[in-house]
Amino acid sequence: MAVAATSVSQQYNYEIIRKFAIAAILWALFGMSVGVYIASELAWPFLNFDNPYITFGRFRPVHTTSVIFGFGGNALFATSYYVVQRTCQARLPSDLLAKFTFWGWNAALVLGVISYMAGITQSREYAEFEWPIDILITVVWVTYFWLYLQTLRRRSQPHIYVANWFYMAFILATALLHIFNNLAVPVSLFSLKSYSLFSGVQDAMTQWWYGHNAVGFFLTAAFLGMMYYFVPKQAGRPVYSYRLSIVHFWALIFLYMWVGTHHLHWTAIPDWTSTLAATFSILLLMPSWGGMINGIMTLSGAWDKLRTDPIMMFLITALSFYGMSTFEGPMMALKSVNALSHYTDWTVGHVHSGALGWVAMVSFGSLYHMVPRLYDTKLYSTRLVYVHFFLATIGIVLYITAMWVSGIGQGLMLRAFDDYGNLAYTFVETVAFMHWPLVARAVGGAFFVAGVVVMAYNIGMTILTARREAAALEAKIAAKLAKAGL
Repeated sequence: MAVAATSVSQQYNYEIIRKFAIAAILWALFGMSVGVYIASELAWPFLNFDNPYITFGRFRPVHTTSVIFGFGGNALFATSYYVVQRTCQARLPSDLLAKFTFWGWNAALVLGVISYMAGITQSREYAEFEWPIDILITVVWVTYFWLYLQTLRRRSQPHIYVANWFYMAFILATALLHIFNNLAVPVSLFSLKSYSLFSGVQDAMTQWWYGHNAVGFFLTAAFLGMMYYFVPKQAGRPVYSYRLSIVHFWALIFLYMWVGTHHLHWTAIPDWTSTLAATFSILLLMPSWGGMINGIMTLSGAWDKLRTDPIMMFLITALSFYGMSTFEGPMMALKSVNALSHYTDWTVGHVHSGALGWVAMVSFGSLYHMVPRLYDTKLYSTRLVYVHFFLATIGIVLYITAMWVSGIGQGLMLRAFDDYGNLAYTFVETVAFMHWPLVARAVGGAFFVAGVVVMAYNIGMTILTARREAAALEAKIAAKLAKAGL
């Protein structure tokens, strides 16, 4: 077993995947804990202490950056490097550049967190210190693209498996989004101060072209690549329909780029752009559900695994939340629904049903599948995977239910008029109404973080056990060699 593991480690670069996998779990612990704290700040305002570094305004971007790019980004680096090497049966072309993507990516994240807490942010009109971080991210991302592309070129298999299509689209689209959204003009050659290239309506549309396509490619297409590899592998079944996966890919890639402006309904943007975004948002329902059905139907003939395999429970639950979120999203893009939902907590609930239910759950399942294979050992505790699953599921249900109640109630109150045509409720009254849903949201987040703590312990013990087994084996071999006089 150990000999086989050694040969696999030599064939593939597993060391860099281990680093990214561990980093993903650490960022999840940090970023989600910050999320629970800022949720608590909204429920109990006294937690906004005089210390400016941990106020809601500064801590919120720390949370979003840590969970999306810290947890999600590291999980994507880990799984994409794993999937591309395994499906192509080819090693990454450069171990040194792979290490650079790890240290460069995480250095950019740490710098971003520090700058947010220090109050140095990238406003659209004026930025200080941010553009050097943007350049570092660009260099890391181009290196990542080169490594991925060269691995595909070096493949020993003639076929490029569909998961690699989704990963490659995510890498290319994210590069495009990052570069154009962050175009800025430095004040001088050696100045850290810069001004955004865009302004006004054009700037708003550029931001949401970036914002929604970050959801579309970083948080959807990329994790669909994860799904298309780990669901069939964990199920021990081929993908239900390979043809559907290709249709799913091209439809998703074409439609997503057009929908960002649905975040700007009822603003100063041209009306035709708003209508176009709503139309393409509705069309997105078809490829999204095509992918969900393809993933769930992969279990055809293997549904019994849901009774015995908690990792499969993570993956199928993730697909279920993906289906729910991709129904809710197009519905909220309709102008009439958006008039109620926009600027309310309903949007927050929708985002987290996708982020926690889809992105986090599919990542957890993939990491549970992958880590034991990276260390050639068994998972420390299957029972703890069940504990994690139920903590996470309870947390998500509490969270999104609380946000539906809060958001829809908030929207209805802000649209209510009295007999004289005046607003029936003041803004402060809507805030008072939101208190208990915000408390429930914080409790739901705490459940979810408790699950991540359980996972961190389980994965940590799995790695520790693997290292102990390797050390014991090495000692045994050394003893036999010494006994033989070698």
